[in-house]
Amino acid sequence: MTSRSDTAAHTVLITGASLAGPTLAYWLHRYGFAVTVVEKAHAPRGGGYPIDVRGTAIEVVRRMGILPTLQAAHIDTGRFTFLDADGAEVAVLRPSAVAGSVEGQDLEVGRGNLTAALYETVRDDVEFVFDDSVDTLDQHERGVDVTFRSGRQRTFDVVVGADGMHSGTRRALLGPEEQFHRYLGYSFAVFTMPNTLGLSRELLMWNTPGRAAALYATGGADDDLHAFLNFHQPEQPLHLRRDPDAQRDLVARTYADAGWEVGTIVKAMHQADDLFFDTAGQIRMPRWSSGRVALVGDSAYAPSFLTGQGSSLALVGAYMLARSLATHGDHVDAFAAYERDTREFVTLNQALVDKGGARLFPTTAEALERRNAMLRGLVAMPATTPQPAHSALVLPEPAPTS
Repeated sequence: MTSRSDTAAHTVLITGASLAGPTLAYWLHRYGFAVTVVEKAHAPRGGGYPIDVRGTAIEVVRRMGILPTLQAAHIDTGRFTFLDADGAEVAVLRPSAVAGSVEGQDLEVGRGNLTAALYETVRDDVEFVFDDSVDTLDQHERGVDVTFRSGRQRTFDVVVGADGMHSGTRRALLGPEEQFHRYLGYSFAVFTMPNTLGLSRELLMWNTPGRAAALYATGGADDDLHAFLNFHQPEQPLHLRRDPDAQRDLVARTYADAGWEVGTIVKAMHQADDLFFDTAGQIRMPRWSSGRVALVGDSAYAPSFLTGQGSSLALVGAYMLARSLATHGDHVDAFAAYERDTREFVTLNQALVDKGGARLFPTTAEALERRNAMLRGLVAMPATTPQPAHSALVLPEPAPTS
């Protein structure tokens, strides 16, 4: 292991202040880098659907000192109830039995809680620039000239894109998203709605072939619900990406004849001011860097919500990238080591979709019955085995600091 030399990168621009960005900033600051984080939103983003931190990622947040904060924010969901087309119970399980997580170790927290905890660890140590984003990148022997949408221009030794699945940094560096996107055949809408059913710390999921509707109560009966509508769609609806009205219309048509409480959920979607619509997909790239620019988290290897591992890959990937930059003499060697040491972990977790990660959302009647039989089997055998992919990487010790 070598220490960072005088020829190594000293100034780093990170685009995106969600999960991977602040994590990377924390570790780079610890290793002596001068870090700037640019974020197009006006502040760290709160709210959002609950997310998981599992396996190797738990060790990352422990080493950052925020594990107790996240443990205090852990959503201890009591039960996961699956419903048939008429709303009758199919099975009632502990959530860990479905996710392959380890009770008492793995965490589920509000996305805003995790974002806030990460931001608080580093907000006073690095430069954050909100309400701005990267417009163009111009690489040369001495660094990367960056022009921001605000018109400002600055030069950095290295730029890292941590700006999500629809990364503008990746687009500016390598071209359109479509060449790296693997569509998984589903569209989904998430939003919050009133808790008209009086649910408390539980999740209900209704299914018919190719359609699912879920209500997630992360709090008590007086708190709003997270609603989730996920449906099979063979062709990716690219034309809907920036048209919220068309997105709502598509969802409403898809669920027009649905039973149970789905009509109420769709009505709430039309009234929601926090609707997020997207497709289930992965980002798969032959390389995660080009020249002095690298990608991390969803920008480089989004696994999709179907794996439940997006947050964990972002945390682990940021840790591994920072460590590589701190222990190699130049960015070329650092980026190569980051990819060499992290790619297998990413590949295993992305492959969860191929190994049953989408099993909660069957697209045929036969597949739905097989899934329901599997769920009834889990009720009869509640002891579960942790998903090996979640902990497939043993986190190396942090790089030495001088």
